[in-house]
Amino acid sequence: MTHAQFDPTARQDLAVAVVDAKTRKDLSWQQLADSAGLSVAFVTAALLGQHALPQSAAKAVAELLDLDADAVLLLQTIPTRGSVPGGVPTDPTVYRFHEMLQVYGTTLKALVHEQFGDGIISAINFRLDVKKVADPEGGDRAVITLDGKYLPTKPF
Repeated sequence: MTHAQFDPTARQDLAVAVVDAKTRKDLSWQQLADSAGLSVAFVTAALLGQHALPQSAAKAVAELLDLDADAVLLLQTIPTRGSVPGGVPTDPTVYRFHEMLQVYGTTLKALVHEQFGDGIISAINFRLDVKKVADPEGGDRAVITLDGKYLPTKPF
């Protein structure tokens, strides 16, 4: 049976335990994703409390992190989503994403509506990818792909 959380506290506490175990065992998010058999973005989001994992993935990750049966069960529950509480984020990395949306949010909205019409880009039917690529001018660049299904507004 599928269960949902209404209070994010338990999942937040589990996320703290996951990060602690990941750090102590010197594991990467990719290694955890490989054990789960799912994408690194989805598994990372799930372990940070933003998605439910299928039972087999929850068991595999819990075994790698030495988490108990309660954690396995909790990893399978549908969470209360939202990882940036309050107003403007203070973490510099998260803030830069906030800044990007502040600067380019209306541009993205205008381009999506011009190309697709009135609707939204789903964050449920969605894929995320982060790649590190060499910058021809020196250093590295982050290539972040947000790939969401377009859902048109339907009059009723």
